[in-house]
Amino acid sequence: MSRNYPVSRSLLTVICVSIALGGCATRQGWQLVEGQHPQKHEREITKTVRSSFLLFLPKGVADDPRRKWPLIVFMHGAGERGDDLEKLKVHSLPKRLESDPTFPFIVVSPQVPFDPAFMPDAFPALLDDVVRELPVDEDRIYLTGLSMGGFATWGWAMVEPWRFAAIAPIASGWERLEDACKLKDMPIWAFHGAKDGAVPIDLDQKIVDAVKACGGDIRFTIYPDAGHDSWTETYDNPELYAWFLRHRRRHAD
Repeated sequence: MSRNYPVSRSLLTVICVSIALGGCATRQGWQLVEGQHPQKHEREITKTVRSSFLLFLPKGVADDPRRKWPLIVFMHGAGERGDDLEKLKVHSLPKRLESDPTFPFIVVSPQVPFDPAFMPDAFPALLDDVVRELPVDEDRIYLTGLSMGGFATWGWAMVEPWRFAAIAPIASGWERLEDACKLKDMPIWAFHGAKDGAVPIDLDQKIVDAVKACGGDIRFTIYPDAGHDSWTETYDNPELYAWFLRHRRRHAD
């Protein structure tokens, strides 16, 4: 995963399955005329994506099967990549969840592997299935991440802004300022340490200013004495979660 987080709108939707053909055959309508002629080919194919993740379910989730819960999707930093989910518990939100069974959200924390063949489509596909199988309130899905995961937060929200009620990127930013207006209707609360030596604060400041210029709803908290770790204070702050819950997904008119 990089700053240019390549998330697509194609999310593991199986249109048809054919073991013999490996996809969906269609009649092409080719011109069967003698000689050489230009033709076009079209065929639906499917792919399989896989991911590992931590799933947190709050206390009482099984008490009322009709109750819908808010969901937070947490995106980790570069240091937590791999195939060991215990890495995600070292700090930030997954660490907090280890000792807070009453946390009032479902939380999904996917892990980026080192596998170069990994497809980031796995995470939107994962979110599709989480919403389908768990008691999630689809109007209260929130996205947050730190460092590498903060870039992923900006990027994913820009590609699929209709999914999320609000986002909170931390210690990150976005270089393509022309993308800013994609988030003009998205509530955003960004965080950064003023002394961050790993990700320059200017990366966040510029995209924050660009979203504001589009009329966006955005807050920017700068910790004057913090370096790259601006996430510990952020995820320990109950105001972040209260702010999330004040927002619901905006539906198109």
